[in-house]
Amino acid sequence: MLPLAAMAGGVILLGVALKTLPIGTAYAVLTGIGAVGTAALGIMLFGQPAAAFRLASMGLIVAGIVGLKFVS
Repeated sequence: MLPLAAMAGGVILLGVALKTLPIGTAYAVLTGIGAVGTAALGIMLFGQPAAAFRLASMGLIVAGIVGLKFVS
């Protein structure tokens, strides 16, 4: 039940974001946050290695999201 509520909340918030952001930027932010959040939870909850390359890759995703926001 909680995953369904989270998905519905994500779609609703995406709709709110689309009022001010272009679709490409909004979708990139949504998927980027999901990817970084999933990787971070994997490190924190499941003991996956926090290798430097993994953390750098997560940082690049966040930098891309920030860059898209500044361009929009």
